[in-house]
Amino acid sequence: MTELDLTGVFPAMTTPFASDGSIDHETLAENARRLEAAGVAGLVPVGSTGESATLTHDEHIEVVETVVEAVEEVPVIAGSGSNSTREALELSRRSADVGADGLLLISPYYNKPEQAGLLEHFRTVADEVDVPQIAYNVPSRTGRNVEPETAAALAEHENIVGYKAASGDLGQISEVVERTRGEEFAVLSGDDALTLPVLSVGGVGTISVTANVEPERTVAMVEAALDGDYGRARELHHELGPLNRHLFVETNPIPVKKAVEMRGHAPGTLRPPLTELREENAEELRRILDELDAAREESLGAAGAE
Repeated sequence: MTELDLTGVFPAMTTPFASDGSIDHETLAENARRLEAAGVAGLVPVGSTGESATLTHDEHIEVVETVVEAVEEVPVIAGSGSNSTREALELSRRSADVGADGLLLISPYYNKPEQAGLLEHFRTVADEVDVPQIAYNVPSRTGRNVEPETAAALAEHENIVGYKAASGDLGQISEVVERTRGEEFAVLSGDDALTLPVLSVGGVGTISVTANVEPERTVAMVEAALDGDYGRARELHHELGPLNRHLFVETNPIPVKKAVEMRGHAPGTLRPPLTELREENAEELRRILDELDAAREESLGAAGAE
């Protein structure tokens, strides 16, 4: 197994669709290159933000392949989870076959396995697919929490190298860090509003929705925190705060696809059953983006004056 450095910012990429609902692979590749140029540590296509639930298996693999081929240096971590272990194994194998450097596996959703079932699920894929893997805990979507004890047991497997924490429970996330300190195991924030707190208790990075829109600021915040400059990190955390919150005012990825569209990076087309961002929320999103743009211009102007 090749090593995978999970330190830094990994955008959970959106999947751009044309007006007819087909995947816009050209724009997808352009976005991958844009994010790589912004200094991110890697890319995560076909996760929840990438609308993987509405992609066929073939489309899923095509997206992974497009992103792999678009970037030059950063690793690609493909979302390949499912609530069926057999299906997760198939997606994981196929993603690895087209060049994914790592895998992100959401815990099984809807069928709500017990902790023993979660362990068996993740270990089955890790036994069969020899690439670095991240277990993803997001109880709000799956209906089941990956407990700290389970995360610690997973960390003992050589192919399970990380944990994406999106439980919203900082105490639990801290416990996962504590229980896995003796392993080569990275804890990553899966909630943009909690990235800085997660870093403060020992997390090493983030799989970020916000980084689709503000990659440079997100990278700067994470790098400042990892360097111990918490004054600068807090400043950027609060600068990004309104956007972090508003990107979840409706179900992800509805707001972030609109934000990416407003920035001119991709069409905001969604696949049903997701619907267009409500007008009042779109207006507020525009205001937030304008404020961020104005702050960037002011900062550049001040730097130029020096």
